[in-house]
Amino acid sequence: MVEKFHAELNEVKNEVLQMGNLSLEMLQKSVEALKELDQQKAEWVLSKKGTLADMDDHIEADALRLIALYQPMAVDLREIACILKMITYLTRIGRYGKNIALLVDEFKGQGHVKKLVSIPHMHEIVHSMIQDALEAFKTKNVTKFKDFIEREDTIDELRYSIFRECLSYMMEDQKVITRCMHYTMVARYLERCADHACKMAEKIFYMVTGERVEIDCSEDTAKACFIHGKTHQDK
Repeated sequence: MVEKFHAELNEVKNEVLQMGNLSLEMLQKSVEALKELDQQKAEWVLSKKGTLADMDDHIEADALRLIALYQPMAVDLREIACILKMITYLTRIGRYGKNIALLVDEFKGQGHVKKLVSIPHMHEIVHSMIQDALEAFKTKNVTKFKDFIEREDTIDELRYSIFRECLSYMMEDQKVITRCMHYTMVARYLERCADHACKMAEKIFYMVTGERVEIDCSEDTAKACFIHGKTHQDK
């Protein structure tokens, strides 16, 4: 019975990783589509919205079934709780990718302003955070989160930097107002994706160690947990 439960749990975890990869790809291709004004890539992202939603529903049903059938305890229950949280965050990340993809058509006629300001760089950092969260979920190596606080701070700084830069362009030329407003919204979407990566990291850390931390706080105890990392322990 125990072996059957763990086999089914591992299967659900693999489904989460597949969903995570799809969500990550949707976000990446949406930014690429915006940068290159590639309508084909944008359409690909938009076509995956339904698939992502179906995966969310399917994984949730499987996770709840495991709880009902096996009544897991300790670390196993924490893993299922983490799964239920992660699929929500991954769905939202994919939807932000969809929102970015929808903007491609808006730019095709006029082109970009200053090469998308710092949006591609901002996406690179967000991408690395989501990727590290998925890898940590797979391997239970929470040292992946040791610099998440710093990366999140960088994302916040970039968002406000993009806003200030776009504001200066809008003051100089009214023709770029709409495009610059879109840039500020994309920066906001990417910031929210980084926030979701941080929330995933918090849940994964709790799954692995049984201890709770907040990545978006500056307390020394929280930083110490992520800097030194904890080994897997069943509490």
